[in-house]
This record gives sequence, structure tokens and C-alpha cells, in this order.
Amino acid sequence: MDNGAGPVDRWEGAPSTPEAAMFDFTLTETQRALRDEVRDFVKSVPRQLILDMDADTIDFPREFLREAGRRNLLGCRYPQRWGGRGLDWVTTAMVMEEVGVLGYIFACTFGVGAELVCDAIVLHGTDAQKEKYVVPLLRGEIFAAECLTEPRSGSDFFGTTTVAEDRGDHFLLRGQKRFIVGGTAADYFLVYARTDPEAEPHRGISCLLVDRGPGISADYLYGLMGCRGGGASRVVFADVKVPKENLLGELHGGLAVFNTMMIPERLGTAAMTIGAARPALEVATTYTSKRKAFGQVINRFQGVSFQIADAAMLLDASRAFVYSTCLAVQHEGATPRVRRLVSETKKFVTESCQQVVHNAMQVMGGIGYTNVFPIERIHRDLRLASIWTGTNEVLTAIVGSEWYKEHADARRLNATRDLELDALESSAVGEKIYE
Repeated sequence: MDNGAGPVDRWEGAPSTPEAAMFDFTLTETQRALRDEVRDFVKSVPRQLILDMDADTIDFPREFLREAGRRNLLGCRYPQRWGGRGLDWVTTAMVMEEVGVLGYIFACTFGVGAELVCDAIVLHGTDAQKEKYVVPLLRGEIFAAECLTEPRSGSDFFGTTTVAEDRGDHFLLRGQKRFIVGGTAADYFLVYARTDPEAEPHRGISCLLVDRGPGISADYLYGLMGCRGGGASRVVFADVKVPKENLLGELHGGLAVFNTMMIPERLGTAAMTIGAARPALEVATTYTSKRKAFGQVINRFQGVSFQIADAAMLLDASRAFVYSTCLAVQHEGATPRVRRLVSETKKFVTESCQQVVHNAMQVMGGIGYTNVFPIERIHRDLRLASIWTGTNEVLTAIVGSEWYKEHADARRLNATRDLELDALESSAVGEKIYE
């Protein structure tokens, strides 16, 4: 993806030393080779593209995704038959982290099509749908967007007001979605819509694959704080005809698609957030190793070095969390425990990485608050991390709910030691009062 620019015009944020990035000891030779491919790709991205996207002079990184497709970097965990590499979740996390080093919006646009939309089609679609929509997308030839959030329903998935009426050989789709990453550029949309208005909310929603065409408008509306240049838009569907063969999964079975999509959506978000936060720590470490005050380099002051140490610890803990959850997904699939672990991971990692960027800006002082260094852009971008793909408050509610269920199941099955008895006065009369 070299545009002919010299070294000054190329992004050089990707670290070249192993200790600055991955847990190499967790990766196989195949995974390390792919990591190096991704790093080469990241190094090739022109610096000007990053600046133009942040300035909103580019609305979507089309050439970036085309090049990723040409290099066979999109959707590495999908079967080779459909254009992937047949690899696993740990590999996906590694790829998403490395892409995130470029900037959060690059990983967003990389992941929305190749990890979210493709995941839904690979798991729930027909072979014809996979051939039509997955294969060319993973080649970088077309783009896709996921349409879930609406003006009246964000975290409330079941509150969707977009409707798809059954008209015999097609659905007639009406409604609007907002904050749709890639909305301005997508060749097709994965859309959740209500197909049975009389049914209970979780039983009346279907998932449709909608080709861009008559009746669809996508306006690039939002003045975003960060993560600019990703084509975020409001997408309006005005009596759009959707062929019946474009139903994804079962009729009224949108919840099943949604439940599986939340794994790549939230776990992928966690992985890429690590990559997006990494440059902040790298830049701050270099700066504090050079900057002098009071007669010495400032990394000699504990007020500085301890903040860098905490940031490094949080990144390592975040990566360990992501990798262990990836293994859980590989072994268990979409179980309630995996739902809890994915929710915990997304919450912990996004909040930890926001703290990493905070520390990086803090130790750099006033210069970190300017655009002389990329810290301020990273800070703006990562504010999105704890909001999108399920707010961290919603995820906390999921964690609490699933944890209590697991605890009750374990007690009912007598699967664990009765820990209450391990106290001297555990049988004291009249002390354990619950009502």
C-alpha cells in the first residue's frame, strides 16, 4: 500500500522488537509468521492517511482494506474455502492488536466487515451467501457494515423499530440505523429488523443481508470526538426490497445471530484496544527516557516511572485476559460462561487501556496534550472503547447475572466445597440472619 512517499510520510508506530508487543511464547511459528506479515502491512500504511482520516478529509479507508484483502489478512480464522486461513481465535486477537497499532478506527473498519459481518454469515449463512458476500469481502473487493443501533435502541437490542414486512418473495424493509461504521462505503449491510411485530421482542427479530441500492441512503453526519474517517453514518431504509434468499439464519431468529456476533464484536474490540493503546505507552516511554528536568532524565523519578510501570502492567494483564478468553471461545463456543468472560474482558481491557493512555499523557505533561505527539489523538479515539459494542455498564450487568447463575448451579450440584463452614463460629445459633 505504498503511495510512493518517503520515510517521513510513513507511519512508524509499530514496534520492531518482540518485547514491545506480543507474548511471543504463546504463538506458534505460523502465528508469528502471520504477525510479521501484519506488521509489514502496518508499516506500509502512509502517515498521511492517518492524518487525513483524523481530519475527516477521508471518509473511509478503502485502499487500506483492499490491500489487507490482497495480502489475505482479513478473516484469518475462517475456512480457506471462503477466503480465510483456517486459523484460530488467538491468531485473530494477535492480528487485531497489531492492526490497532495504526489507530483505533483502522481496527474498527478492519474488524466490522471481516470479523463481525463475515462471522455471522459463516456461522449462520448458506453456501450461496458465503460465496456471494464472504469471499469477495475477504479479498478486499467489497465492503460491509453491521446495522444494529437505532435512534431509539442502542443497548436495547430488542427495542428495534426497523421493520421488514413479508411480501411473499421478498421483505419490504423500512427504518433507520445510526452510528454505522462503514455506512458510507458498504456494498451490503447486515441488518436486524422486526419481522413479527406481534411476537415477544426476542422472538420477532430477523437478520437480513441487504445490498446497497434503491431506497438506501447513508449520510456521513457525525462530528465525532475521535475514530474519524470510518464512514460512520445514519443509514435509512425506505421501502427497500430484500429477496427472501437474503434472510440470514432462521426467520425470526435474529437473536441467535446476535448472540454469536457479540463474541467477535466484544472480544475483537478488546484485542484491538490493546494495539491502539500500545503506541501511547511506547511514545511516553521514549519521551521520558530523553526528557530531562532537575538535572536528570525524568524516568528516574518514581512519579514518572511508576506510571509507566502501571501502564505496562495493565497492557500485559489485558493481553493475558484476551488470550485466555480466546481459548475459552475455542473450547466452549457461545456458552453462558463464555458470555461472561467476553463481557469481563471487554470491560477490563477497555478501561485498563484508557488508563494506559491517561498515564502516558500525564507523564509527558503539556506536550502530551498537543498534536506534536499522537497521544491526544489516541486519547480521543479510545474514549469510544468503553461505549461501543455494548457499554461497559451493560457488560457489568451481564457479568453479574451470569456469575450468580454459575454460583447457584455449582451449589445446586454440590460441585464445590462449602466454604461457609470454614469459620470457627460457622454454626453459631441466631447469627446468620437473611430476612
